[in-house]
Amino acid sequence: MSAKGKTIIVTGGTDGIGAATVRALANQGAHVVIVGRNRAKAEDLIADIASETHGVKLGFVQCDLSSLASIRAAGAEILASQPRIDVLVNNAGGFFAKREVTIDGYERTFALNHLAYALLTDMLLMRLKASAPSRIVSVASGVHATGVLRFDDLMAEKNYGGWAAYCNSKLANVAWTYALARRLEGSGVTANTLHPGFVASQFGKNNNGLVGMALGLAQRFGAIGVNDGAKTSVYLATSPEVEGVSGRYFTECKAVTSSAASRDEAAQEKLWRATEALLAKGQ
Repeated sequence: MSAKGKTIIVTGGTDGIGAATVRALANQGAHVVIVGRNRAKAEDLIADIASETHGVKLGFVQCDLSSLASIRAAGAEILASQPRIDVLVNNAGGFFAKREVTIDGYERTFALNHLAYALLTDMLLMRLKASAPSRIVSVASGVHATGVLRFDDLMAEKNYGGWAAYCNSKLANVAWTYALARRLEGSGVTANTLHPGFVASQFGKNNNGLVGMALGLAQRFGAIGVNDGAKTSVYLATSPEVEGVSGRYFTECKAVTSSAASRDEAAQEKLWRATEALLAKGQ
């Protein structure tokens, strides 16, 4: 699969590995549509990329990916403007040291990091199937291995810890991807997930005080650059080596075994049902 001429949707594409992913795909000749909150950042990035590429189309759809209504509106806008979708890269995510609640009443980490992936994918799925062979790439993290799917407390109302909530959401990404891949068998659409590495980016810097300082120091001395962090996302979106490969977890552009908890099929299906129930809100 060559990226040239392909339509690729990237969520959270204005910062960090998302922006690096957008740039790399555009440089390969893809038509990239960025989905995110900050229009000014998106326009600056698009102008910058346009200055180094020729004839590549770039677009932006504004969306608060923690709001179900906003995701539905963005999905409708994408479907109205894009007659085909070759790749969806679910990339947007965040870490919140203190518990916050979205407009829908959901814990923000779970809503942004997991529910947004599931809802936008669901909205675009028929177009992805019609455009097959096509791909869904979801950015997770190696910290999924320490996550727990607490089905009695998915919104972390009983006991919230910012890092635990992040790890749990990344476990949800991996488990959900496996459940999605089973449902896509025979459709021509593949679904894979990945660990980008520990990346020096704006990740976590929305948190004030010691948490933000600690993340900044850790990134300064132990993290890879955003271009390296984007490599596996770009690989899964474009490489012919993974044509037809689905339901796998990748790191450094190689398929590896994810945690035992993520491979629990009963838990994957329970998460799928719980996700569907949560997404039904506001329909």
